[in-house]
Amino acid sequence: MRWLISIWIFSLTIGLLKAQGTETYPKGARSMGMGNAHTTLSDAWSIFNNVGGLSRIQYSQAAFAYDHRLDLDELTTLAAALVIKNKDFGWGIGVASFGSEYFSQQHFGMGISNQLGIASLGLKINYFQTSIEGYGTGRAAVLEFGGIAELSPELFFGAHIYNPTRAKFGKQSPDHLPTVVKAGISYRPSEKLSVQIEAEKDIVLDPLLKLGLEYNLLNKIWGRTGINTLTSHLFFGIGFQGRTLHFDYAMTQHPALGYTHHFSANVQLSKK
Repeated sequence: MRWLISIWIFSLTIGLLKAQGTETYPKGARSMGMGNAHTTLSDAWSIFNNVGGLSRIQYSQAAFAYDHRLDLDELTTLAAALVIKNKDFGWGIGVASFGSEYFSQQHFGMGISNQLGIASLGLKINYFQTSIEGYGTGRAAVLEFGGIAELSPELFFGAHIYNPTRAKFGKQSPDHLPTVVKAGISYRPSEKLSVQIEAEKDIVLDPLLKLGLEYNLLNKIWGRTGINTLTSHLFFGIGFQGRTLHFDYAMTQHPALGYTHHFSANVQLSKK
């Protein structure tokens, strides 16, 4: 009976990833609120989303996140990150855990980014582990690269590739971890408004177009919304930015799978 539960959770997880994205670790509620259009964003969650953004953060910070998908404990994710700003460099570590005792995935990664003129480039190395009850555990090393370029004060371009070496779930596994390429443009006509357009392509899935919008409703409160065109997947979010604490919440809606809730918080560790 236990192995049947493991297979059911594994099948549900694969279906969820195809519908909601390829990674099981959180991307931060800010990103989620904008439809996961995040290749041009620079914040603590760049350690997961686009490592090239780490050198563009304004201050060192710690971040924490909780995702509760479809009201199922078996599809819950916990994550934490620490990112450090040092002149033209930014570096950080990120850890995440997804799943339950029957099917689980653990992720640990270290990344670094350097500012070179208008561009910031980054590299990250990950340790990825997948465990399935009754089937054992697979481990893999995964690389990713990313960068962000400031084309003008209002226009930014970002690109990111995850798992270009086609690493597998484990040495004995015939299945490869996803290889995903993303590229996006951000238009920021003012400090209060940001528009994100991003294309994502998993090499074994159809391409995905993501649109996101972030607007400063009040001095410290931000509203966000987004859509993924391939699945008609809707996103909504809100954020509060205090002096040292940033809190974000996002809710995603899928026409077939229902609602998912995302929470994240960033704590400022140094001055801007």
